[in-house]
Amino acid sequence: MAMTMNGEVQLAAPREAVWEKLNDPSVLKACIPGCEELEKTDDGGFRATAKMKVGPVSARFKGKVTLSDLDPPNGYKISGEGEGGVAGFAKGGAVVKLAEKDGGTLLSYDVEAQIGGKLAQLGQRLINGTAKKLADEFFANFAKAVQG
Repeated sequence: MAMTMNGEVQLAAPREAVWEKLNDPSVLKACIPGCEELEKTDDGGFRATAKMKVGPVSARFKGKVTLSDLDPPNGYKISGEGEGGVAGFAKGGAVVKLAEKDGGTLLSYDVEAQIGGKLAQLGQRLINGTAKKLADEFFANFAKAVQG
């Protein structure tokens, strides 16, 4: 099952500060809902473990995240894939762009993801609703972290 999502959030911080936090594993770990572990790997990416609940399905996903198309402080592409055992798998990516706006930074994102296994059987509405809720939660946490 494939899904797409996009949005933007206005942050009251300079673009360079936002860029720095987008690349800081401790900030990202604190902002990602359910994230238990996030460590930098030697190839410039991250290894991650996150516990997620989607409707009746709970799973601990282990996976890797890579950053590409790095264009400091304007944006990057973040890609990841995770295995959740019997719950299934998730993989996808997001293009993140930063632009100066109203004395702060406008962060915009375009996400494409695919899921399979038990999760994919839950239905598009539940999946999309959960994905939107997780994205909203991440950006609310990230805005707090950036505005410090």
